[in-house]
Amino acid sequence: MDSDLLYRVKREDLPKLEELLNKCFAHDPLYETLIPDPDVRIRLMPELFHCDMDEFYETCEIFSDSPELNGILVVSDEAEPYNFLRFCLTEAKAALQTDTCLIREDPSLRTFANFLKGENYLNSRWTDSLHQNQRLHIIYLAVDPCMQHHGIAARLMEEAIRYADPRGMMISLETHNEKNLEFYRLFGFQVYDIMECHFPLKQYCMVREPARLHGV
Repeated sequence: MDSDLLYRVKREDLPKLEELLNKCFAHDPLYETLIPDPDVRIRLMPELFHCDMDEFYETCEIFSDSPELNGILVVSDEAEPYNFLRFCLTEAKAALQTDTCLIREDPSLRTFANFLKGENYLNSRWTDSLHQNQRLHIIYLAVDPCMQHHGIAARLMEEAIRYADPRGMMISLETHNEKNLEFYRLFGFQVYDIMECHFPLKQYCMVREPARLHGV
């Protein structure tokens, strides 16, 4: 994905975005489920987002609304060619770093066991069943709580759609917050599946077909 309207994130921006994600997902159902101990969650989440940003900077595209970094959009462009070996090495490094953090911050291994049980919540394997491989997958769409309700999330989403539609690309994403469904439906997303596995936590898997397929 490319964009003339959004700010392409630089490596030196990552620490600020890690802080933003930590604020945005502090009470997210996914993390509250997988990391039920509040003290462990407070220590662990900044490290998890640090691992994520390191990985996604190498394997995905990361955009923000502006250099002020009030919002973040992380997308994986499944239509773009990539270096398979580099991708595998990056994934392996990220998995090792994440596992190390989980064990260090909770030596009881309870959190580590939860992450193993909740693996399907942490990947996007459900997209393997989609008919469309020319696809953008949105990994993160988040806005600083202090800057919400200013249209930033809509601008980030609109730019992803502006890129995807002319190319006939589906957009996929998942959310664990039922309250987010209405926002995504405003942009043409529909619930493709609802996953509930090992935990009383629903993952809403959503897709948006390219508008031109509907004659729009």
